[in-house]
Amino acid sequence: MTLAPPESTLVRLSMSRGRRLGSRWVPAALVCAGAVGVFLWCGVSGRDLAAFAAYLGVGVALPGTLLWRGLTGGGRSMAEDLAAGLALGYAVEVLAYIPARAAGAPLLVVVPPAAVLCAFAFVPRLRRHWRGPAVRERLPGWCAWVLAGIVAYLIAWSTLFLYRLPVGTAYVDMPYHLSLVGEARHHFPLTLPSVLGERLSYHWYVYAEMAATSWVTGIEPVTLVYRLSTLPMAAAMVVLVAVLGRRLGGSWGAGVAAAGVTYFLFGPVLVEGAEFTSRSMFTVWASPTQTFGALLFAPVVLLLLGGPRSRWAALGVLLLALTGAKATYLPLLLAGLLLVVVVRGVVERRVRGEWLAAAGATLTCLAFAQFVVFGQRAQGTVLAPFAAMRALWETVAGVGTPVAVPVGELVVLAGVHLFCLACVWGGVAGLGRRALEPPVLLLLGIGAAGIGAAVLLGHPSQSQLYFLEGARPYLSIAAVCGVLAAPRVPWALAACLLGLGAGGALVASGLEFSGGTAARVVLPYLVLAAGALLLWRRGHVLAVVALLTGYAVPASVQEVAGHVLPEEDKRERLIPEGALEAGRWLRAHSSPDDVVATDLHCRYRWWQVCDSRHYWVSGFTERRVLVEGWAYAESTLSRARSFEGSYLAVPFADPPRLAANDAVFREPSAENVRLLAQKYGVKWLFTGINPELGKFARLRFRNATSSVYQLPEW
Repeated sequence: MTLAPPESTLVRLSMSRGRRLGSRWVPAALVCAGAVGVFLWCGVSGRDLAAFAAYLGVGVALPGTLLWRGLTGGGRSMAEDLAAGLALGYAVEVLAYIPARAAGAPLLVVVPPAAVLCAFAFVPRLRRHWRGPAVRERLPGWCAWVLAGIVAYLIAWSTLFLYRLPVGTAYVDMPYHLSLVGEARHHFPLTLPSVLGERLSYHWYVYAEMAATSWVTGIEPVTLVYRLSTLPMAAAMVVLVAVLGRRLGGSWGAGVAAAGVTYFLFGPVLVEGAEFTSRSMFTVWASPTQTFGALLFAPVVLLLLGGPRSRWAALGVLLLALTGAKATYLPLLLAGLLLVVVVRGVVERRVRGEWLAAAGATLTCLAFAQFVVFGQRAQGTVLAPFAAMRALWETVAGVGTPVAVPVGELVVLAGVHLFCLACVWGGVAGLGRRALEPPVLLLLGIGAAGIGAAVLLGHPSQSQLYFLEGARPYLSIAAVCGVLAAPRVPWALAACLLGLGAGGALVASGLEFSGGTAARVVLPYLVLAAGALLLWRRGHVLAVVALLTGYAVPASVQEVAGHVLPEEDKRERLIPEGALEAGRWLRAHSSPDDVVATDLHCRYRWWQVCDSRHYWVSGFTERRVLVEGWAYAESTLSRARSFEGSYLAVPFADPPRLAANDAVFREPSAENVRLLAQKYGVKWLFTGINPELGKFARLRFRNATSSVYQLPEW
């Protein structure tokens, strides 16, 4: 006879199963399993995955988490500890790799994490940090599922647009990133590998991180750049945005809302081809520097919210790592801190020392970055008010040549841009007196600096918009806090206004307006702004926010869906099939100090202009090239003039060098070859199929698309 368990036992068992299914670890485990499956499907070997996971876990995340707990007392949740600990671990890794690489012993990068693990294992007062704080807030199961869903979305998007693609058809900048990883693997100080002797005035610490990972694990740099490295950074950033939202908003619901706004809410697009961008976070792999900088910056903001004095050590490490991680974040932080100092100085009639100290440390790191890391170079960034508006006007007007744009039209377009940003972050208007709190002031200062930089600065490739992208998470958190602080309106009314706003945006996007270029672009937004203004005059802040958010919903849905819906693959293969094989052969048979010459400079010719974003020779060979691509060289960007044509049309800065380089391939002769060898120290030639070169250089490798020649000793 079988006895049935009592009803109370069944209830307890059911609740236990529910808790296990709702556990914060289940969604994380599922996402990790999905990522492993994706990488295996996309060609990453099991050996590389295991080595990457082991090094990331034991060599970066674990020591970083222990340090985070030891210096800050631990976060309020395990998720916070792990995400912030990963960021701190990355910072320690980079700062350890730089002197190790300079000393010619890159594997010494493992010494600091090993020392940390030993210290926390054998020093009695540090052992408690393996368990974390005794009192800890549990991440709600539903919150874990939502955050896992955001990370899963990023994996799906990355799979469609990068992971599954052949290397030869991936995003244009991927070979550039790869070439810098190769440079960081073999040289210090770094130079631009595609232009021999060109100073690298660029944020390069993320490439040092990938180089360190490659040395320790033996994983090919191409696998790290095109597949593995940026995903953990992006996942940790999702968690940290939610943690900051929870800390400032007072609940995990606020944290999840902040993450949702950060990743999935974008400004309205009412006119085709005219986008007043609010920048997205979907530059995870397209801009590793932005991804790495964002991850290091988030715990800096978290540390400034308070904690024990020992947290200043962690803050110092992160700030030092930020000096070369991404140039945009230190100015944003300094602006936020200065706003806190000024406003709190007025309100309290005194300035707290910790905010002044933080501002001083940030200013010092910013000066170090500008004068040491970047060598006082600006990489083409200049003061150019309304540069983004000017580029938008020229695109909409279909102007192919530089023309004078009326200042009034630019000002109006800038106003429309600010309106579009208000549709995303209008919740800031509800902050009220909370706007005077130091943490909120810090967020508002970061956000204002990001918007200001996007409006006032210019760059040949619109890179000033990275300031806006850098500020996006903090504006989103401030907006959510504003919604929570504002007087409530009925949920039914808010939902109706949200739907009304979405419908209004759809209607406005279908309206036809006559008049000049500016009128056709601006009038649809003015129609929407008028509706919001009428509601604002009645004093219902949240009602206005709901309406503005509704305006952004259609474009956001289209943007979010477009990133995970497969599209017809129309990508042109711009890297030959056998290029990777030839590059690896040359890497295996040459010294890291050998110089390579190539006649491959242009990805393709566009209207007879050479698109010199060509970097796969230096990327695949991990060798310095006499002249390959020069589009991102400081010597190119510093000569590019805003609104005077594309920076891709700027010719190489040293015409005699380029002429001597190309003469070897166009008109091979003993004299031309001797000139490259003796004057520039070239030892290898990398080209396509060029049989004439064999008369003056030794053919060492050839396949269907590429040839490698070795120059004789002269």
